[in-house]
Order: sequence, then structure tokens, then C-alpha cells
Amino acid sequence: MEEEVEELSPNQINGPSKVEESVIPGSGQSSVIHRTLGDKQDSANCGKDSVKDQLSKSESTDGGEGRRMRELSQMVQGVWKTSSWWERYGIDWMIIGLASCLLPIGFLCLRSQSLFLCALGTVLHGLAYFVFTVKGGHMSSHRTLCQSRTWGKFWATFFVEVCSCVPAQAGEEGHVKLHHGYTNIIGLGDSSIWKAPYLSCLIYMFVAPLALPILTVFVGFKYVTQMPLVPGLRSLFWMIFGLCSHFHLLVHVSGLGYSSALGCMYLSRALLAVPFIHVNIFQHIGLPMFSASNRPRRLQLMTNAVLNLPRNPILDWTFGHSIISCHIEHHLFPHLSDHMCLKVKPLVSKYVHDHNLPYHEDTYMSRLHLFLSNYKELMVLAPPIAQLVEFH
Repeated sequence: MEEEVEELSPNQINGPSKVEESVIPGSGQSSVIHRTLGDKQDSANCGKDSVKDQLSKSESTDGGEGRRMRELSQMVQGVWKTSSWWERYGIDWMIIGLASCLLPIGFLCLRSQSLFLCALGTVLHGLAYFVFTVKGGHMSSHRTLCQSRTWGKFWATFFVEVCSCVPAQAGEEGHVKLHHGYTNIIGLGDSSIWKAPYLSCLIYMFVAPLALPILTVFVGFKYVTQMPLVPGLRSLFWMIFGLCSHFHLLVHVSGLGYSSALGCMYLSRALLAVPFIHVNIFQHIGLPMFSASNRPRRLQLMTNAVLNLPRNPILDWTFGHSIISCHIEHHLFPHLSDHMCLKVKPLVSKYVHDHNLPYHEDTYMSRLHLFLSNYKELMVLAPPIAQLVEFH
């Protein structure tokens, strides 16, 4: 396990600004932040390359937070070393294996003339699809499915390119390097990719996600055009191979017509699209956002800018613990597998609470109500900048 102890200290925001003192919502702690209400032009105009250079050079002389992160990392590493292969990787592979078993059952159900069995087959395909694309794709992007680098690249190609129809390189750069490296840093890893401010609240929350199966294909091919020729052609081959394989299996194994096969592909890939979008916006948007010049150190950043949702039997299995109930642990230690994130969660939670840091947890329905009530503020308007001041 690689220790995630990269920590960069915040610098002071340049220029005068008007600030409003507030308490971070839902933290259960009295952590105080300042939200900048004045000029946001500096952060909006901040180029990504210059920001990364600035962040990489900003080393802190205060070792307090660095010491805490190293201490927590050593505790988590101790749990890792005493865990078996089954706990590190086996349980997650069991879930992926069970999802694989759903596919032949689904193909057989789709051969039936019964509407109920056809619907059941589509649902089974949808569940397997999201296990492969979300859980498998997410874990393989972080190389948490196995220790071998060679097999790690193989599984990333399979789950991300063949199953998800997205270039693995684009997924790793956008998610692993940018989102994880600069979580809730405005202009970098601020989750703005999930925003569509031109859509109304109800359309965005409940209708637009149904277009995700089609949009994913177009976005994937767009990424290919931005890649170097040889890697781009390789990714394009595997993406087309994955789409064609799914289509031909439905036609030749399930006996569906062309239009029915396309319809089944769409329905299965849209099965959990609505909660998928919800989860991705619930866990970061609405929490403190930081400018490049006042980025907190790693432990403070992740505990302030990440939220855990409660465990859910369906979403836990299809999306994975690190995306649902252990998202804080995942952002702190992205090289842990889903089950290991779940195993270290009590340790991380206790450590964070003992050091008076926020540990955001909220229910799915509570976050949904928050976004429905404050959609314009959260998803349309530019977020206020938060500057950490003190911890009680």
C-alpha cells in the first residue's frame, strides 16, 4: 500500500475581501471557516497549469497537520499489513464474480417471451453493467484490484475501456490525478464536470441522467480525439469492441432483433444512472470549496471537502464502498480497495473526531432535499471560497 501523505499548505488570499463566518454544515463539529463573498476573479481566471505549479511549490513549515496525516497513514498501513488477501482484494473480486454470473442468467431471461422475464433480464444486465463500469472501473483506475502493475493495466483496459467505453488514460488523468489531487479546489478538482447550469432542477436531477448511456459514448470518443495517435487508436479499438460485443451477444445469444438489442443496451445502462449522478454531486458539491492560494493540507482538505453517504445494499455492491459509505476514507487513502476502506472506516472516523476535524455524513434523502431546495445556489452559481481559520 502506498501512503498518501502529500500535503500542501494554504497561502493567504491576495487582496482584501469581505468574509462571512459560518459553520461547515453537517459536520457535527464546530470547525470555523471564512467564506469569501468578495471578488472571485482571481480564482476564476487561475490557469490550471500555473495553479498546479503554484501548489507543487507551496511547502508548509508547520508540521502539525503533516504529522497527523503520517500518524493516521501508519495506523491504516498497520491494518493493511495484518489483513489477508481475501480482505484486501478477494471480497471485491467475489462481488465482481457474482455480477459476472448475472450475465448468462440475464441472457437466458431475455430469450423468453414473458415480459416479466425480459424485464428481469434487463435488470440483471443493468446491475452487472454498473458493477463492471462503476465499481470495477473505479477500482481499476486506482489500481486497487491487485498488486501487479501488469494486471492492473489489463483490468483498467477491460473495465474502463471495454465495459465503460471511456479511454483508461482519460479516466485516470481526470479522476485520479485531477479530482483526487485537487479535491474541491476551484478550477481543478471542484466537481464542476457534473454541473449543467442551463438545465432546470427537476430536469437535471431526474431526466438528464437517463441520457448518460449515450453521452458516455460521445464523451469517450471525444477523449480519443485528444489522445496521441497510437494510444488513441488502441483505446478506440477496445471501446468499439466492448459496444459490439454487448450488442452481438444480445442478438445471437438472447435472440433479440437489432432494435430490441439496442433498446436493451440502453435500458440496462440507464438502470442506475439517476443515483449515479446524485452520488457524484452529493459527496462534494455543497461542501467547502477552496482557491488554489488557500488550499489546506491533505487531512484538512479531505475531511472538509468529502462526504460519506450511509450504506445501501444495492449501491454498495454496484458502486462500491469507496464511492458510497467510505468516500472520505477513499480520498484519504485512494490505494485501498473498497473492502479495505470499509475495514479502516472506524479507525479513520475515530481519529478524525478525536482531533476535532469534521467528518461529514448525511443520508441520501437529506442530500436530495438539500439539492432540490438549493439547486440554483449549488449547481448554477459560482461557489463561495472557504478559508480555514481555526478548529475548536
